[in-house]
Amino acid sequence: MPVVADGPDPIRSIAIIGGGTAGWISASVLARGLTGTGIAITLIESADIGIIGVGEATIPPFIDMLEFLDINVADFIQHTHATMKLAIRFDGWNGPGTSYWHPFGTFGTGIARRPFHHALLHLRGAGQAPGVADFNLCAALADRDLAYAPQGTPPAGARHALHLDAVLVAQYLRSYAQALGVTRIEATVGGATRDDRGHIAGVTLDDGQRVDADLFIDASGFSGVLIERELGTGYIDWRAHLPCDRALAMPTPRDATLPPYTVAHAMDAGWRWRIPLQHRCGNGYVYSSAHLSDDAARDELVAALDYPPGAEPRQLRFVPGRRAQAWVGNCVAIGLASGFLEPLESTSIHLVTAGVFNLLDHFPDRRFNPALAASYNSELAQELERIRDFLILHYALTTRTDTPFWADMRAAPLPDSLQERIALYADAGVIRPQSRELFTEPSWFYVLDGMGLRPRRSDPLIAAIAPDQLRTMLRQISRDALAGFAHATRHDALFPPHPVAITG
Repeated sequence: MPVVADGPDPIRSIAIIGGGTAGWISASVLARGLTGTGIAITLIESADIGIIGVGEATIPPFIDMLEFLDINVADFIQHTHATMKLAIRFDGWNGPGTSYWHPFGTFGTGIARRPFHHALLHLRGAGQAPGVADFNLCAALADRDLAYAPQGTPPAGARHALHLDAVLVAQYLRSYAQALGVTRIEATVGGATRDDRGHIAGVTLDDGQRVDADLFIDASGFSGVLIERELGTGYIDWRAHLPCDRALAMPTPRDATLPPYTVAHAMDAGWRWRIPLQHRCGNGYVYSSAHLSDDAARDELVAALDYPPGAEPRQLRFVPGRRAQAWVGNCVAIGLASGFLEPLESTSIHLVTAGVFNLLDHFPDRRFNPALAASYNSELAQELERIRDFLILHYALTTRTDTPFWADMRAAPLPDSLQERIALYADAGVIRPQSRELFTEPSWFYVLDGMGLRPRRSDPLIAAIAPDQLRTMLRQISRDALAGFAHATRHDALFPPHPVAITG
């Protein structure tokens, strides 16, 4: 007998718990994506809870989000004191003096139905030494502190992201979302009430007010006000693979020379970031509390800075991992409320935007079909686990044993999924990213190659090409890849020093 679907029962209201970057990205994307539906969106944020603000670097999908929101990039950059980001430079991960790029944009072009990195590896095996910056415009520009105007169409082969001030981003998107009709309530959520299905019916505020909604977005950060405190979904702890569980963040003055890239510099018990903004430079140390005390971490970070810090460090404590379920009933956790991975590849803000877009793809009605939540949870879990493996890769191949942290990271067991990938590449340079995976084939190559792993043999189809012919092909590919230099200018010329005082 055929199943007859019930009539429509659309969502009429959404309540977002928490402001900051996650809350206001959620509000902005939902308000834009649900235009014309008549759904009322309310965001509740507390003035007493500060924005963590360590996620000051993004990846190119952030630009895609701005385009979806129809935000003028020049206006956004001006108001958030943002700068261009073309790459991440990893310093010291395989010992003092070592360095490699993870750039954005395209990397060469396929040859003989093989990804480009096979041709580069084959030439190296023949005694030549081509590098990533010979075939990737973003790496070549970043290496020279050059960039291109962030407005308009990028040069062929280039993509960019932004370095930005997370506090100013939240303020900008608050104004944007409120202009689209989002209601803001300044209050602290004290608890929640349930309906007869066990779903969240409403939240009670510290002033006694109650806010009811059909759909709740938990953007409350690590505390997980709804997803954990109320619904008790549980948390999957990944510290066995990623032991860094604390971070210190502090600002310094910016340099006159403004690099268009993030620096991730290996330290005694983790790594530190350096993120240049128009008005200051963001610095931080992500470290393992099992290997380093908080006071020692502060001293190590301050000693590594180019300038005296402009404020005392802010500490962040976290457990790398994810919620067992990010969507339960009528509650969806977004951002830090759904899980956290150290910001080594600037994925924190991306996971917020990906979560909200994924919610739009699975948007429910008030019946909340469990199949939607199951699909959403499965996709989020897969994305987080693949990013987890990619982050572990940065540590797994190190030859460092100079501190207990690095010796432990070198000896740590790997997830089976990552072991298989490393073994596949170590044989003949084969990389097989999964469908819809955030980090594509070139990204995996940059880290595998940057950390010194060399395949045992060349790809046979590339090896069959005559050496002179292959060299000629690569010279032309390099010329084509770097043609965008015609659009280049000094990055600091795009963003002269900003007259804003340094704050944390």
